[in-house]
Amino acid sequence: QGTRDHPPAHVALRDRLLAAVVACFKRHGAAAIDTPVLELRETLMGKYGEDTKLIYELQDQGGELLALRYDLTVPFARYLAMNKITNMKRYHVAKVYRRDNPATTRGRYREFYQCDFDIAGQFDPMIPDAECLKIVHEILSDLQLGDFLIKVNDRRILNGVFAVCGIPESKFITTCATVDKLDKMPWEEVRSEMVGEKGLSPETADHIGEYVQLHGGLDLIERLLQDPKLSQNKLAKEGLGDMKLLFEYLTLFGITGKISFDLSLARGLDYYTGVIFEAVLLQQENDHVEEPVSVGSVAGGGRYDGLVGMFDPKGRKVPCVGVSIGIERIFSILEQRVKASGEKVRTAETQVLVATPQKHLLAERLKLISKLWDAGIKAEMLYKKDPKLLKQLQYCEDMGIPLAAIVGEQELTDGVIKLRDVATREEVRM
Repeated sequence: QGTRDHPPAHVALRDRLLAAVVACFKRHGAAAIDTPVLELRETLMGKYGEDTKLIYELQDQGGELLALRYDLTVPFARYLAMNKITNMKRYHVAKVYRRDNPATTRGRYREFYQCDFDIAGQFDPMIPDAECLKIVHEILSDLQLGDFLIKVNDRRILNGVFAVCGIPESKFITTCATVDKLDKMPWEEVRSEMVGEKGLSPETADHIGEYVQLHGGLDLIERLLQDPKLSQNKLAKEGLGDMKLLFEYLTLFGITGKISFDLSLARGLDYYTGVIFEAVLLQQENDHVEEPVSVGSVAGGGRYDGLVGMFDPKGRKVPCVGVSIGIERIFSILEQRVKASGEKVRTAETQVLVATPQKHLLAERLKLISKLWDAGIKAEMLYKKDPKLLKQLQYCEDMGIPLAAIVGEQELTDGVIKLRDVATREEVRM
């Protein structure tokens, strides 16, 4: 099926992760929006390149052809156009649907959460783009997932490379989709797909290979700005100029250590127009490995200046840049870690269990627990008239409840409650 049931421990872990991500989005001043799960089929078609085939379509529903949303970006663009909004900073956390070949062990499902942050509006170049990269850096640092790398490129630079290598513009998008496979396939396989399936000449493919295997930082940007061919291409020159500016801002944010300008990064979606980026987790297999191993993409995004205009009757454009955090992939990694460490995940947030040591005290438990709930304290009790004290304390240990409020005959006589710290077994009368 490619979807899964989520047991309490998984949901608790996910909620904590989502809370950390949302806290970061709010820190950057974003407002939350929500869009429907169902969109008109025509809204989604033709926006995702080769991945259009993964859209879940619903047959004729009384004259309308509908589809389940594939991501949160296209619905956001439609929302901006419909409501004539030209300026917005938003976040959206919701499920999306893809008729993909699932690989549940690698966190790849047909129904999964996306966490998106987007900045829409006409601003000076690269300032919002730099903030999106800062957000990815903050979230991946906060979650302490280990070493990571954020790859950055620009669609204009890529298109410039394709142009100087002699690829006709009609083949830019399909060539882009092939280049995008470089993180999963070696260059030899990508090259043979270009020649065999995409119909490029071997010389053209080799020429592209000289560029798309480059990665570095400001030094590489400077070098490409001096490149005799690329510097003659208007698009590439524009892209490289902005990339230089972006790296200056990222230096001011102090995060360039985790950023790599990588010409192999293409991102397969049709709607990107400028800067594109993707974050990967790096896994050091052992100390002898020179190159760290990538565990796959956990965040991605970029600039899509033409998408809103597609939905506006007058074609009015709203420049946008955004990022999506692949929370499901991150869950998979954390779940495996929790399993390996054998630690228990608290599935409820109960702070105190109301307990009684003797029989016939149910009324006292009910009165006390009601007071606690009314005071906003997270409390539980066992649903038995006369439970044994040992059973109640055992429940605290099993569920990770830190405190037990014990009210017995003696406590009632003295007008106190005995508060027990479950872990240390210390007791205080209050």
